[in-house]
Amino acid sequence: MVDFASRTVVLALRAVQLIFAIIVLGLEAYVAHWWNSWYHVGSPSSINFLIFCSIWTLLALAYLIVVPWRFADTVAHHKFAILGAEALTMLFWFAGFIALAVFLSGRVCYGQVCNCAKAGAAFGAFEWLLFAITTAMAVMHVFRTKDRPTHNNKADPNVNVAEGV
Repeated sequence: MVDFASRTVVLALRAVQLIFAIIVLGLEAYVAHWWNSWYHVGSPSSINFLIFCSIWTLLALAYLIVVPWRFADTVAHHKFAILGAEALTMLFWFAGFIALAVFLSGRVCYGQVCNCAKAGAAFGAFEWLLFAITTAMAVMHVFRTKDRPTHNNKADPNVNVAEGV
C-alpha cells in the first residue's frame, strides 16, 4: 500500500504541479499573445487569470518546497502557513479553470489557438485536483497535530518536501 504522506509521494506531486503550471503558463501566454495580435485589444480576463495562477503556483511551490527543506526551524515553516498556501492556490486554480471553461463554452471556437485554450483549461483542472490532494494532506496534518502545544506548530516534514531531499 502506498503511504500518501511519504516524502517521495509529496515530492512527485510537487514535480507534477510544477510541470502542469509551466504547461498552462505556456499555453495561455500563447493564447493571450494571439488574442492581443489578432483583435488588438487586451486578452480576456479568464486567460489572464490562468496566467496569474501559473505564476502564483511557481512562487507558492518555491515556498512549499524550499521552506520545509532549508528553513524547517523558522517561523516560516508553520503548519497553518503551509495550509494557507495550499488552500489559496487550490482556490485560485478552481476559479481559473472554471472561468476559462465558461468563457470558452459560449464561443465559436476552432483552430490551434482554441485548442491551446481548451488544453489550458484541462491542465488547469488537473492542477486544481493536484492541489486539492495536497491541501487535503495538509488539512489532515493540522487535525492530526491539533493537540500539540502552540509553540510547536511546525509542519509535518512528511506532508512537505523535507530536509535532505
